[in-house]
Amino acid sequence: MKHVVLVTGEAGDAQGWGNMHVTEAVRDAILASGTGCRIVCAENPEELKKGLAEGPCNLVWSSLYFFSARADIIGAAGEDIVWVADLLDEWKIPYVGPSARTMKNLIGKFSTHEILSKAGVRVPKHALCPPHRAEDIDFFPAFVKPNGESRSIGISDKSVAETPEALAAQIAFIQKELGQEALIEEYLPGREYTVMVIGNGKYQEILPGLVSVDPSLYGKYPILRSDLRGVGVTKISIPKDHYDEAVELARQASEALDCRDHIRIDMREGRDGKLRIMEVNGIPGLKPVRSWSPQIFALYHPDGDPYQGLISTIIRAALQD
Repeated sequence: MKHVVLVTGEAGDAQGWGNMHVTEAVRDAILASGTGCRIVCAENPEELKKGLAEGPCNLVWSSLYFFSARADIIGAAGEDIVWVADLLDEWKIPYVGPSARTMKNLIGKFSTHEILSKAGVRVPKHALCPPHRAEDIDFFPAFVKPNGESRSIGISDKSVAETPEALAAQIAFIQKELGQEALIEEYLPGREYTVMVIGNGKYQEILPGLVSVDPSLYGKYPILRSDLRGVGVTKISIPKDHYDEAVELARQASEALDCRDHIRIDMREGRDGKLRIMEVNGIPGLKPVRSWSPQIFALYHPDGDPYQGLISTIIRAALQD
């Protein structure tokens, strides 16, 4: 029997799938599929190495990108961090998800944009502050967000800057309150899509979803603030428009970034009506029912237990690598 080790820690909710309750749900789904599974809780490399040595381990699935002194935030973790994938590569232990190099590229949204842009994959106009300054930006309205966060941290109506003065104020907020660079993008006013990519090669599935929210819950702009995520107000449906476009854009992005096993790609319509990629998530959330990946999988695979189906599909793909 193959054995999967799930790695989590205090930062699991901020960085990856979720808390211990979610990790236990993932474990139960793996066990139900006939694969062995246990959980290792680790706050540093030493605890991880010790936990992995305490039992069989054919594959690691980590909810952590890295170990750091902060468990509540990603982009301001500092430079003294240790990447889990780097450790697993060093120890020659296979793992679920993108490589260490790709994980690092995905954490910084500016790096993701740069790689995709050079590969000819559509992304918004973008700039990083610093080194750029507010007065360097020549596209408005501009959208301001932290370069290294997820879950819409730091996103509010003030994120849409229509003037250089508003842009400078929001850049200062990101740098002071979240302790990191601000990513400036052209504001994309259209509908939002999220696309799950699971499996690899001929077994790969690319499953688009349209994200919708009751318009009365928005503020001045139709953007997903942090208070609209994870509270059941977002709805995911199989899109009638842009389906093929979303699939092709996700395929291009997955290849350009060298992703594998399970990622989720967020896109939005620009003023020209075409989709552009906003973010690629290397460790998508796995809260049963509530996270977007389980919701999307259930739309396309409604029979049986969709959650177990999603988890077993990801594990089967990783074990085949």
